[in-house]
Amino acid sequence: MTRLATYNLLHGVPVLGGARGAGDAGRLAELATSDDSLLRESVQTIDADVIGLQEVDVQQPRSNNVNQVRSIAEALGAAHWRFAPSVAGTPGENGWLPSPHENAHGSGLTPDLAGDGPLYGVGLVSRLPVLEWRTTQIKAAPLRLPLMIPAEPRPRFMSVSDEPRSAIAAVIQGERSPFTVVTAHLSFVPGYNVRQLRQLRAWVAGLPRPLILLGDFNLPGLLPARITGWTSLIRQPTYPSMRPSVQLDHVLADGLTNRQIATATARVHLLPVSDHAAVSVEVDL
Repeated sequence: MTRLATYNLLHGVPVLGGARGAGDAGRLAELATSDDSLLRESVQTIDADVIGLQEVDVQQPRSNNVNQVRSIAEALGAAHWRFAPSVAGTPGENGWLPSPHENAHGSGLTPDLAGDGPLYGVGLVSRLPVLEWRTTQIKAAPLRLPLMIPAEPRPRFMSVSDEPRSAIAAVIQGERSPFTVVTAHLSFVPGYNVRQLRQLRAWVAGLPRPLILLGDFNLPGLLPARITGWTSLIRQPTYPSMRPSVQLDHVLADGLTNRQIATATARVHLLPVSDHAAVSVEVDL
């Protein structure tokens, strides 16, 4: 069985209450301000063979200038990884711009973003051999909307501009034949994220099947499966991690056999990092 996972990192921010028994507030604060130990512990708990990452920082002062994708790859003992930037600068702060980078960066590529930060986007990490990498960028919605920010004792709202989005596809060598894993983080603007999901479906049309699309789509429940016509492998709430009540994080499959679908097992991981729960699915690939 191959374990696939998706995790919106919230750029590594600890969220107290996001994991049962994760530790006290003092330990979370200490780890959040020192290094990325808590993030590495979280992904080691998931222990995925392939993991898609959203809201990822590279060389951001707010996350101690860590390349979070590379750090996660090291924590998982994975030799294959890619980071696809969508924003240059820091999202939510003045001065950020759409990333000028046309290509993803990662293991085996030069340069490895040295001196290019701060950047923000998505990542994909694989312990299994990757035969081919592809990336694409998606334009932002031309809107500002009030966005709910989970907080205790009650959520708060702030007006936020949408950001450009990126997606990464990896053609992976399975035990018997290649398969494809794709990760993306879609817009929070209603309707616009539906259009982006349809764009992704068209973009991956020629890639090898089975194909697994995973990520934070900002679309609830069964909507992504209905929009794509693909099979949802997880149907559990993932957001907010303190008290999950809605599913925004998804694993969709195209080209699996009925047996593969029937034997797939899914799990939601409540972890100390992020306001999203992580999701993993074990599939016979």
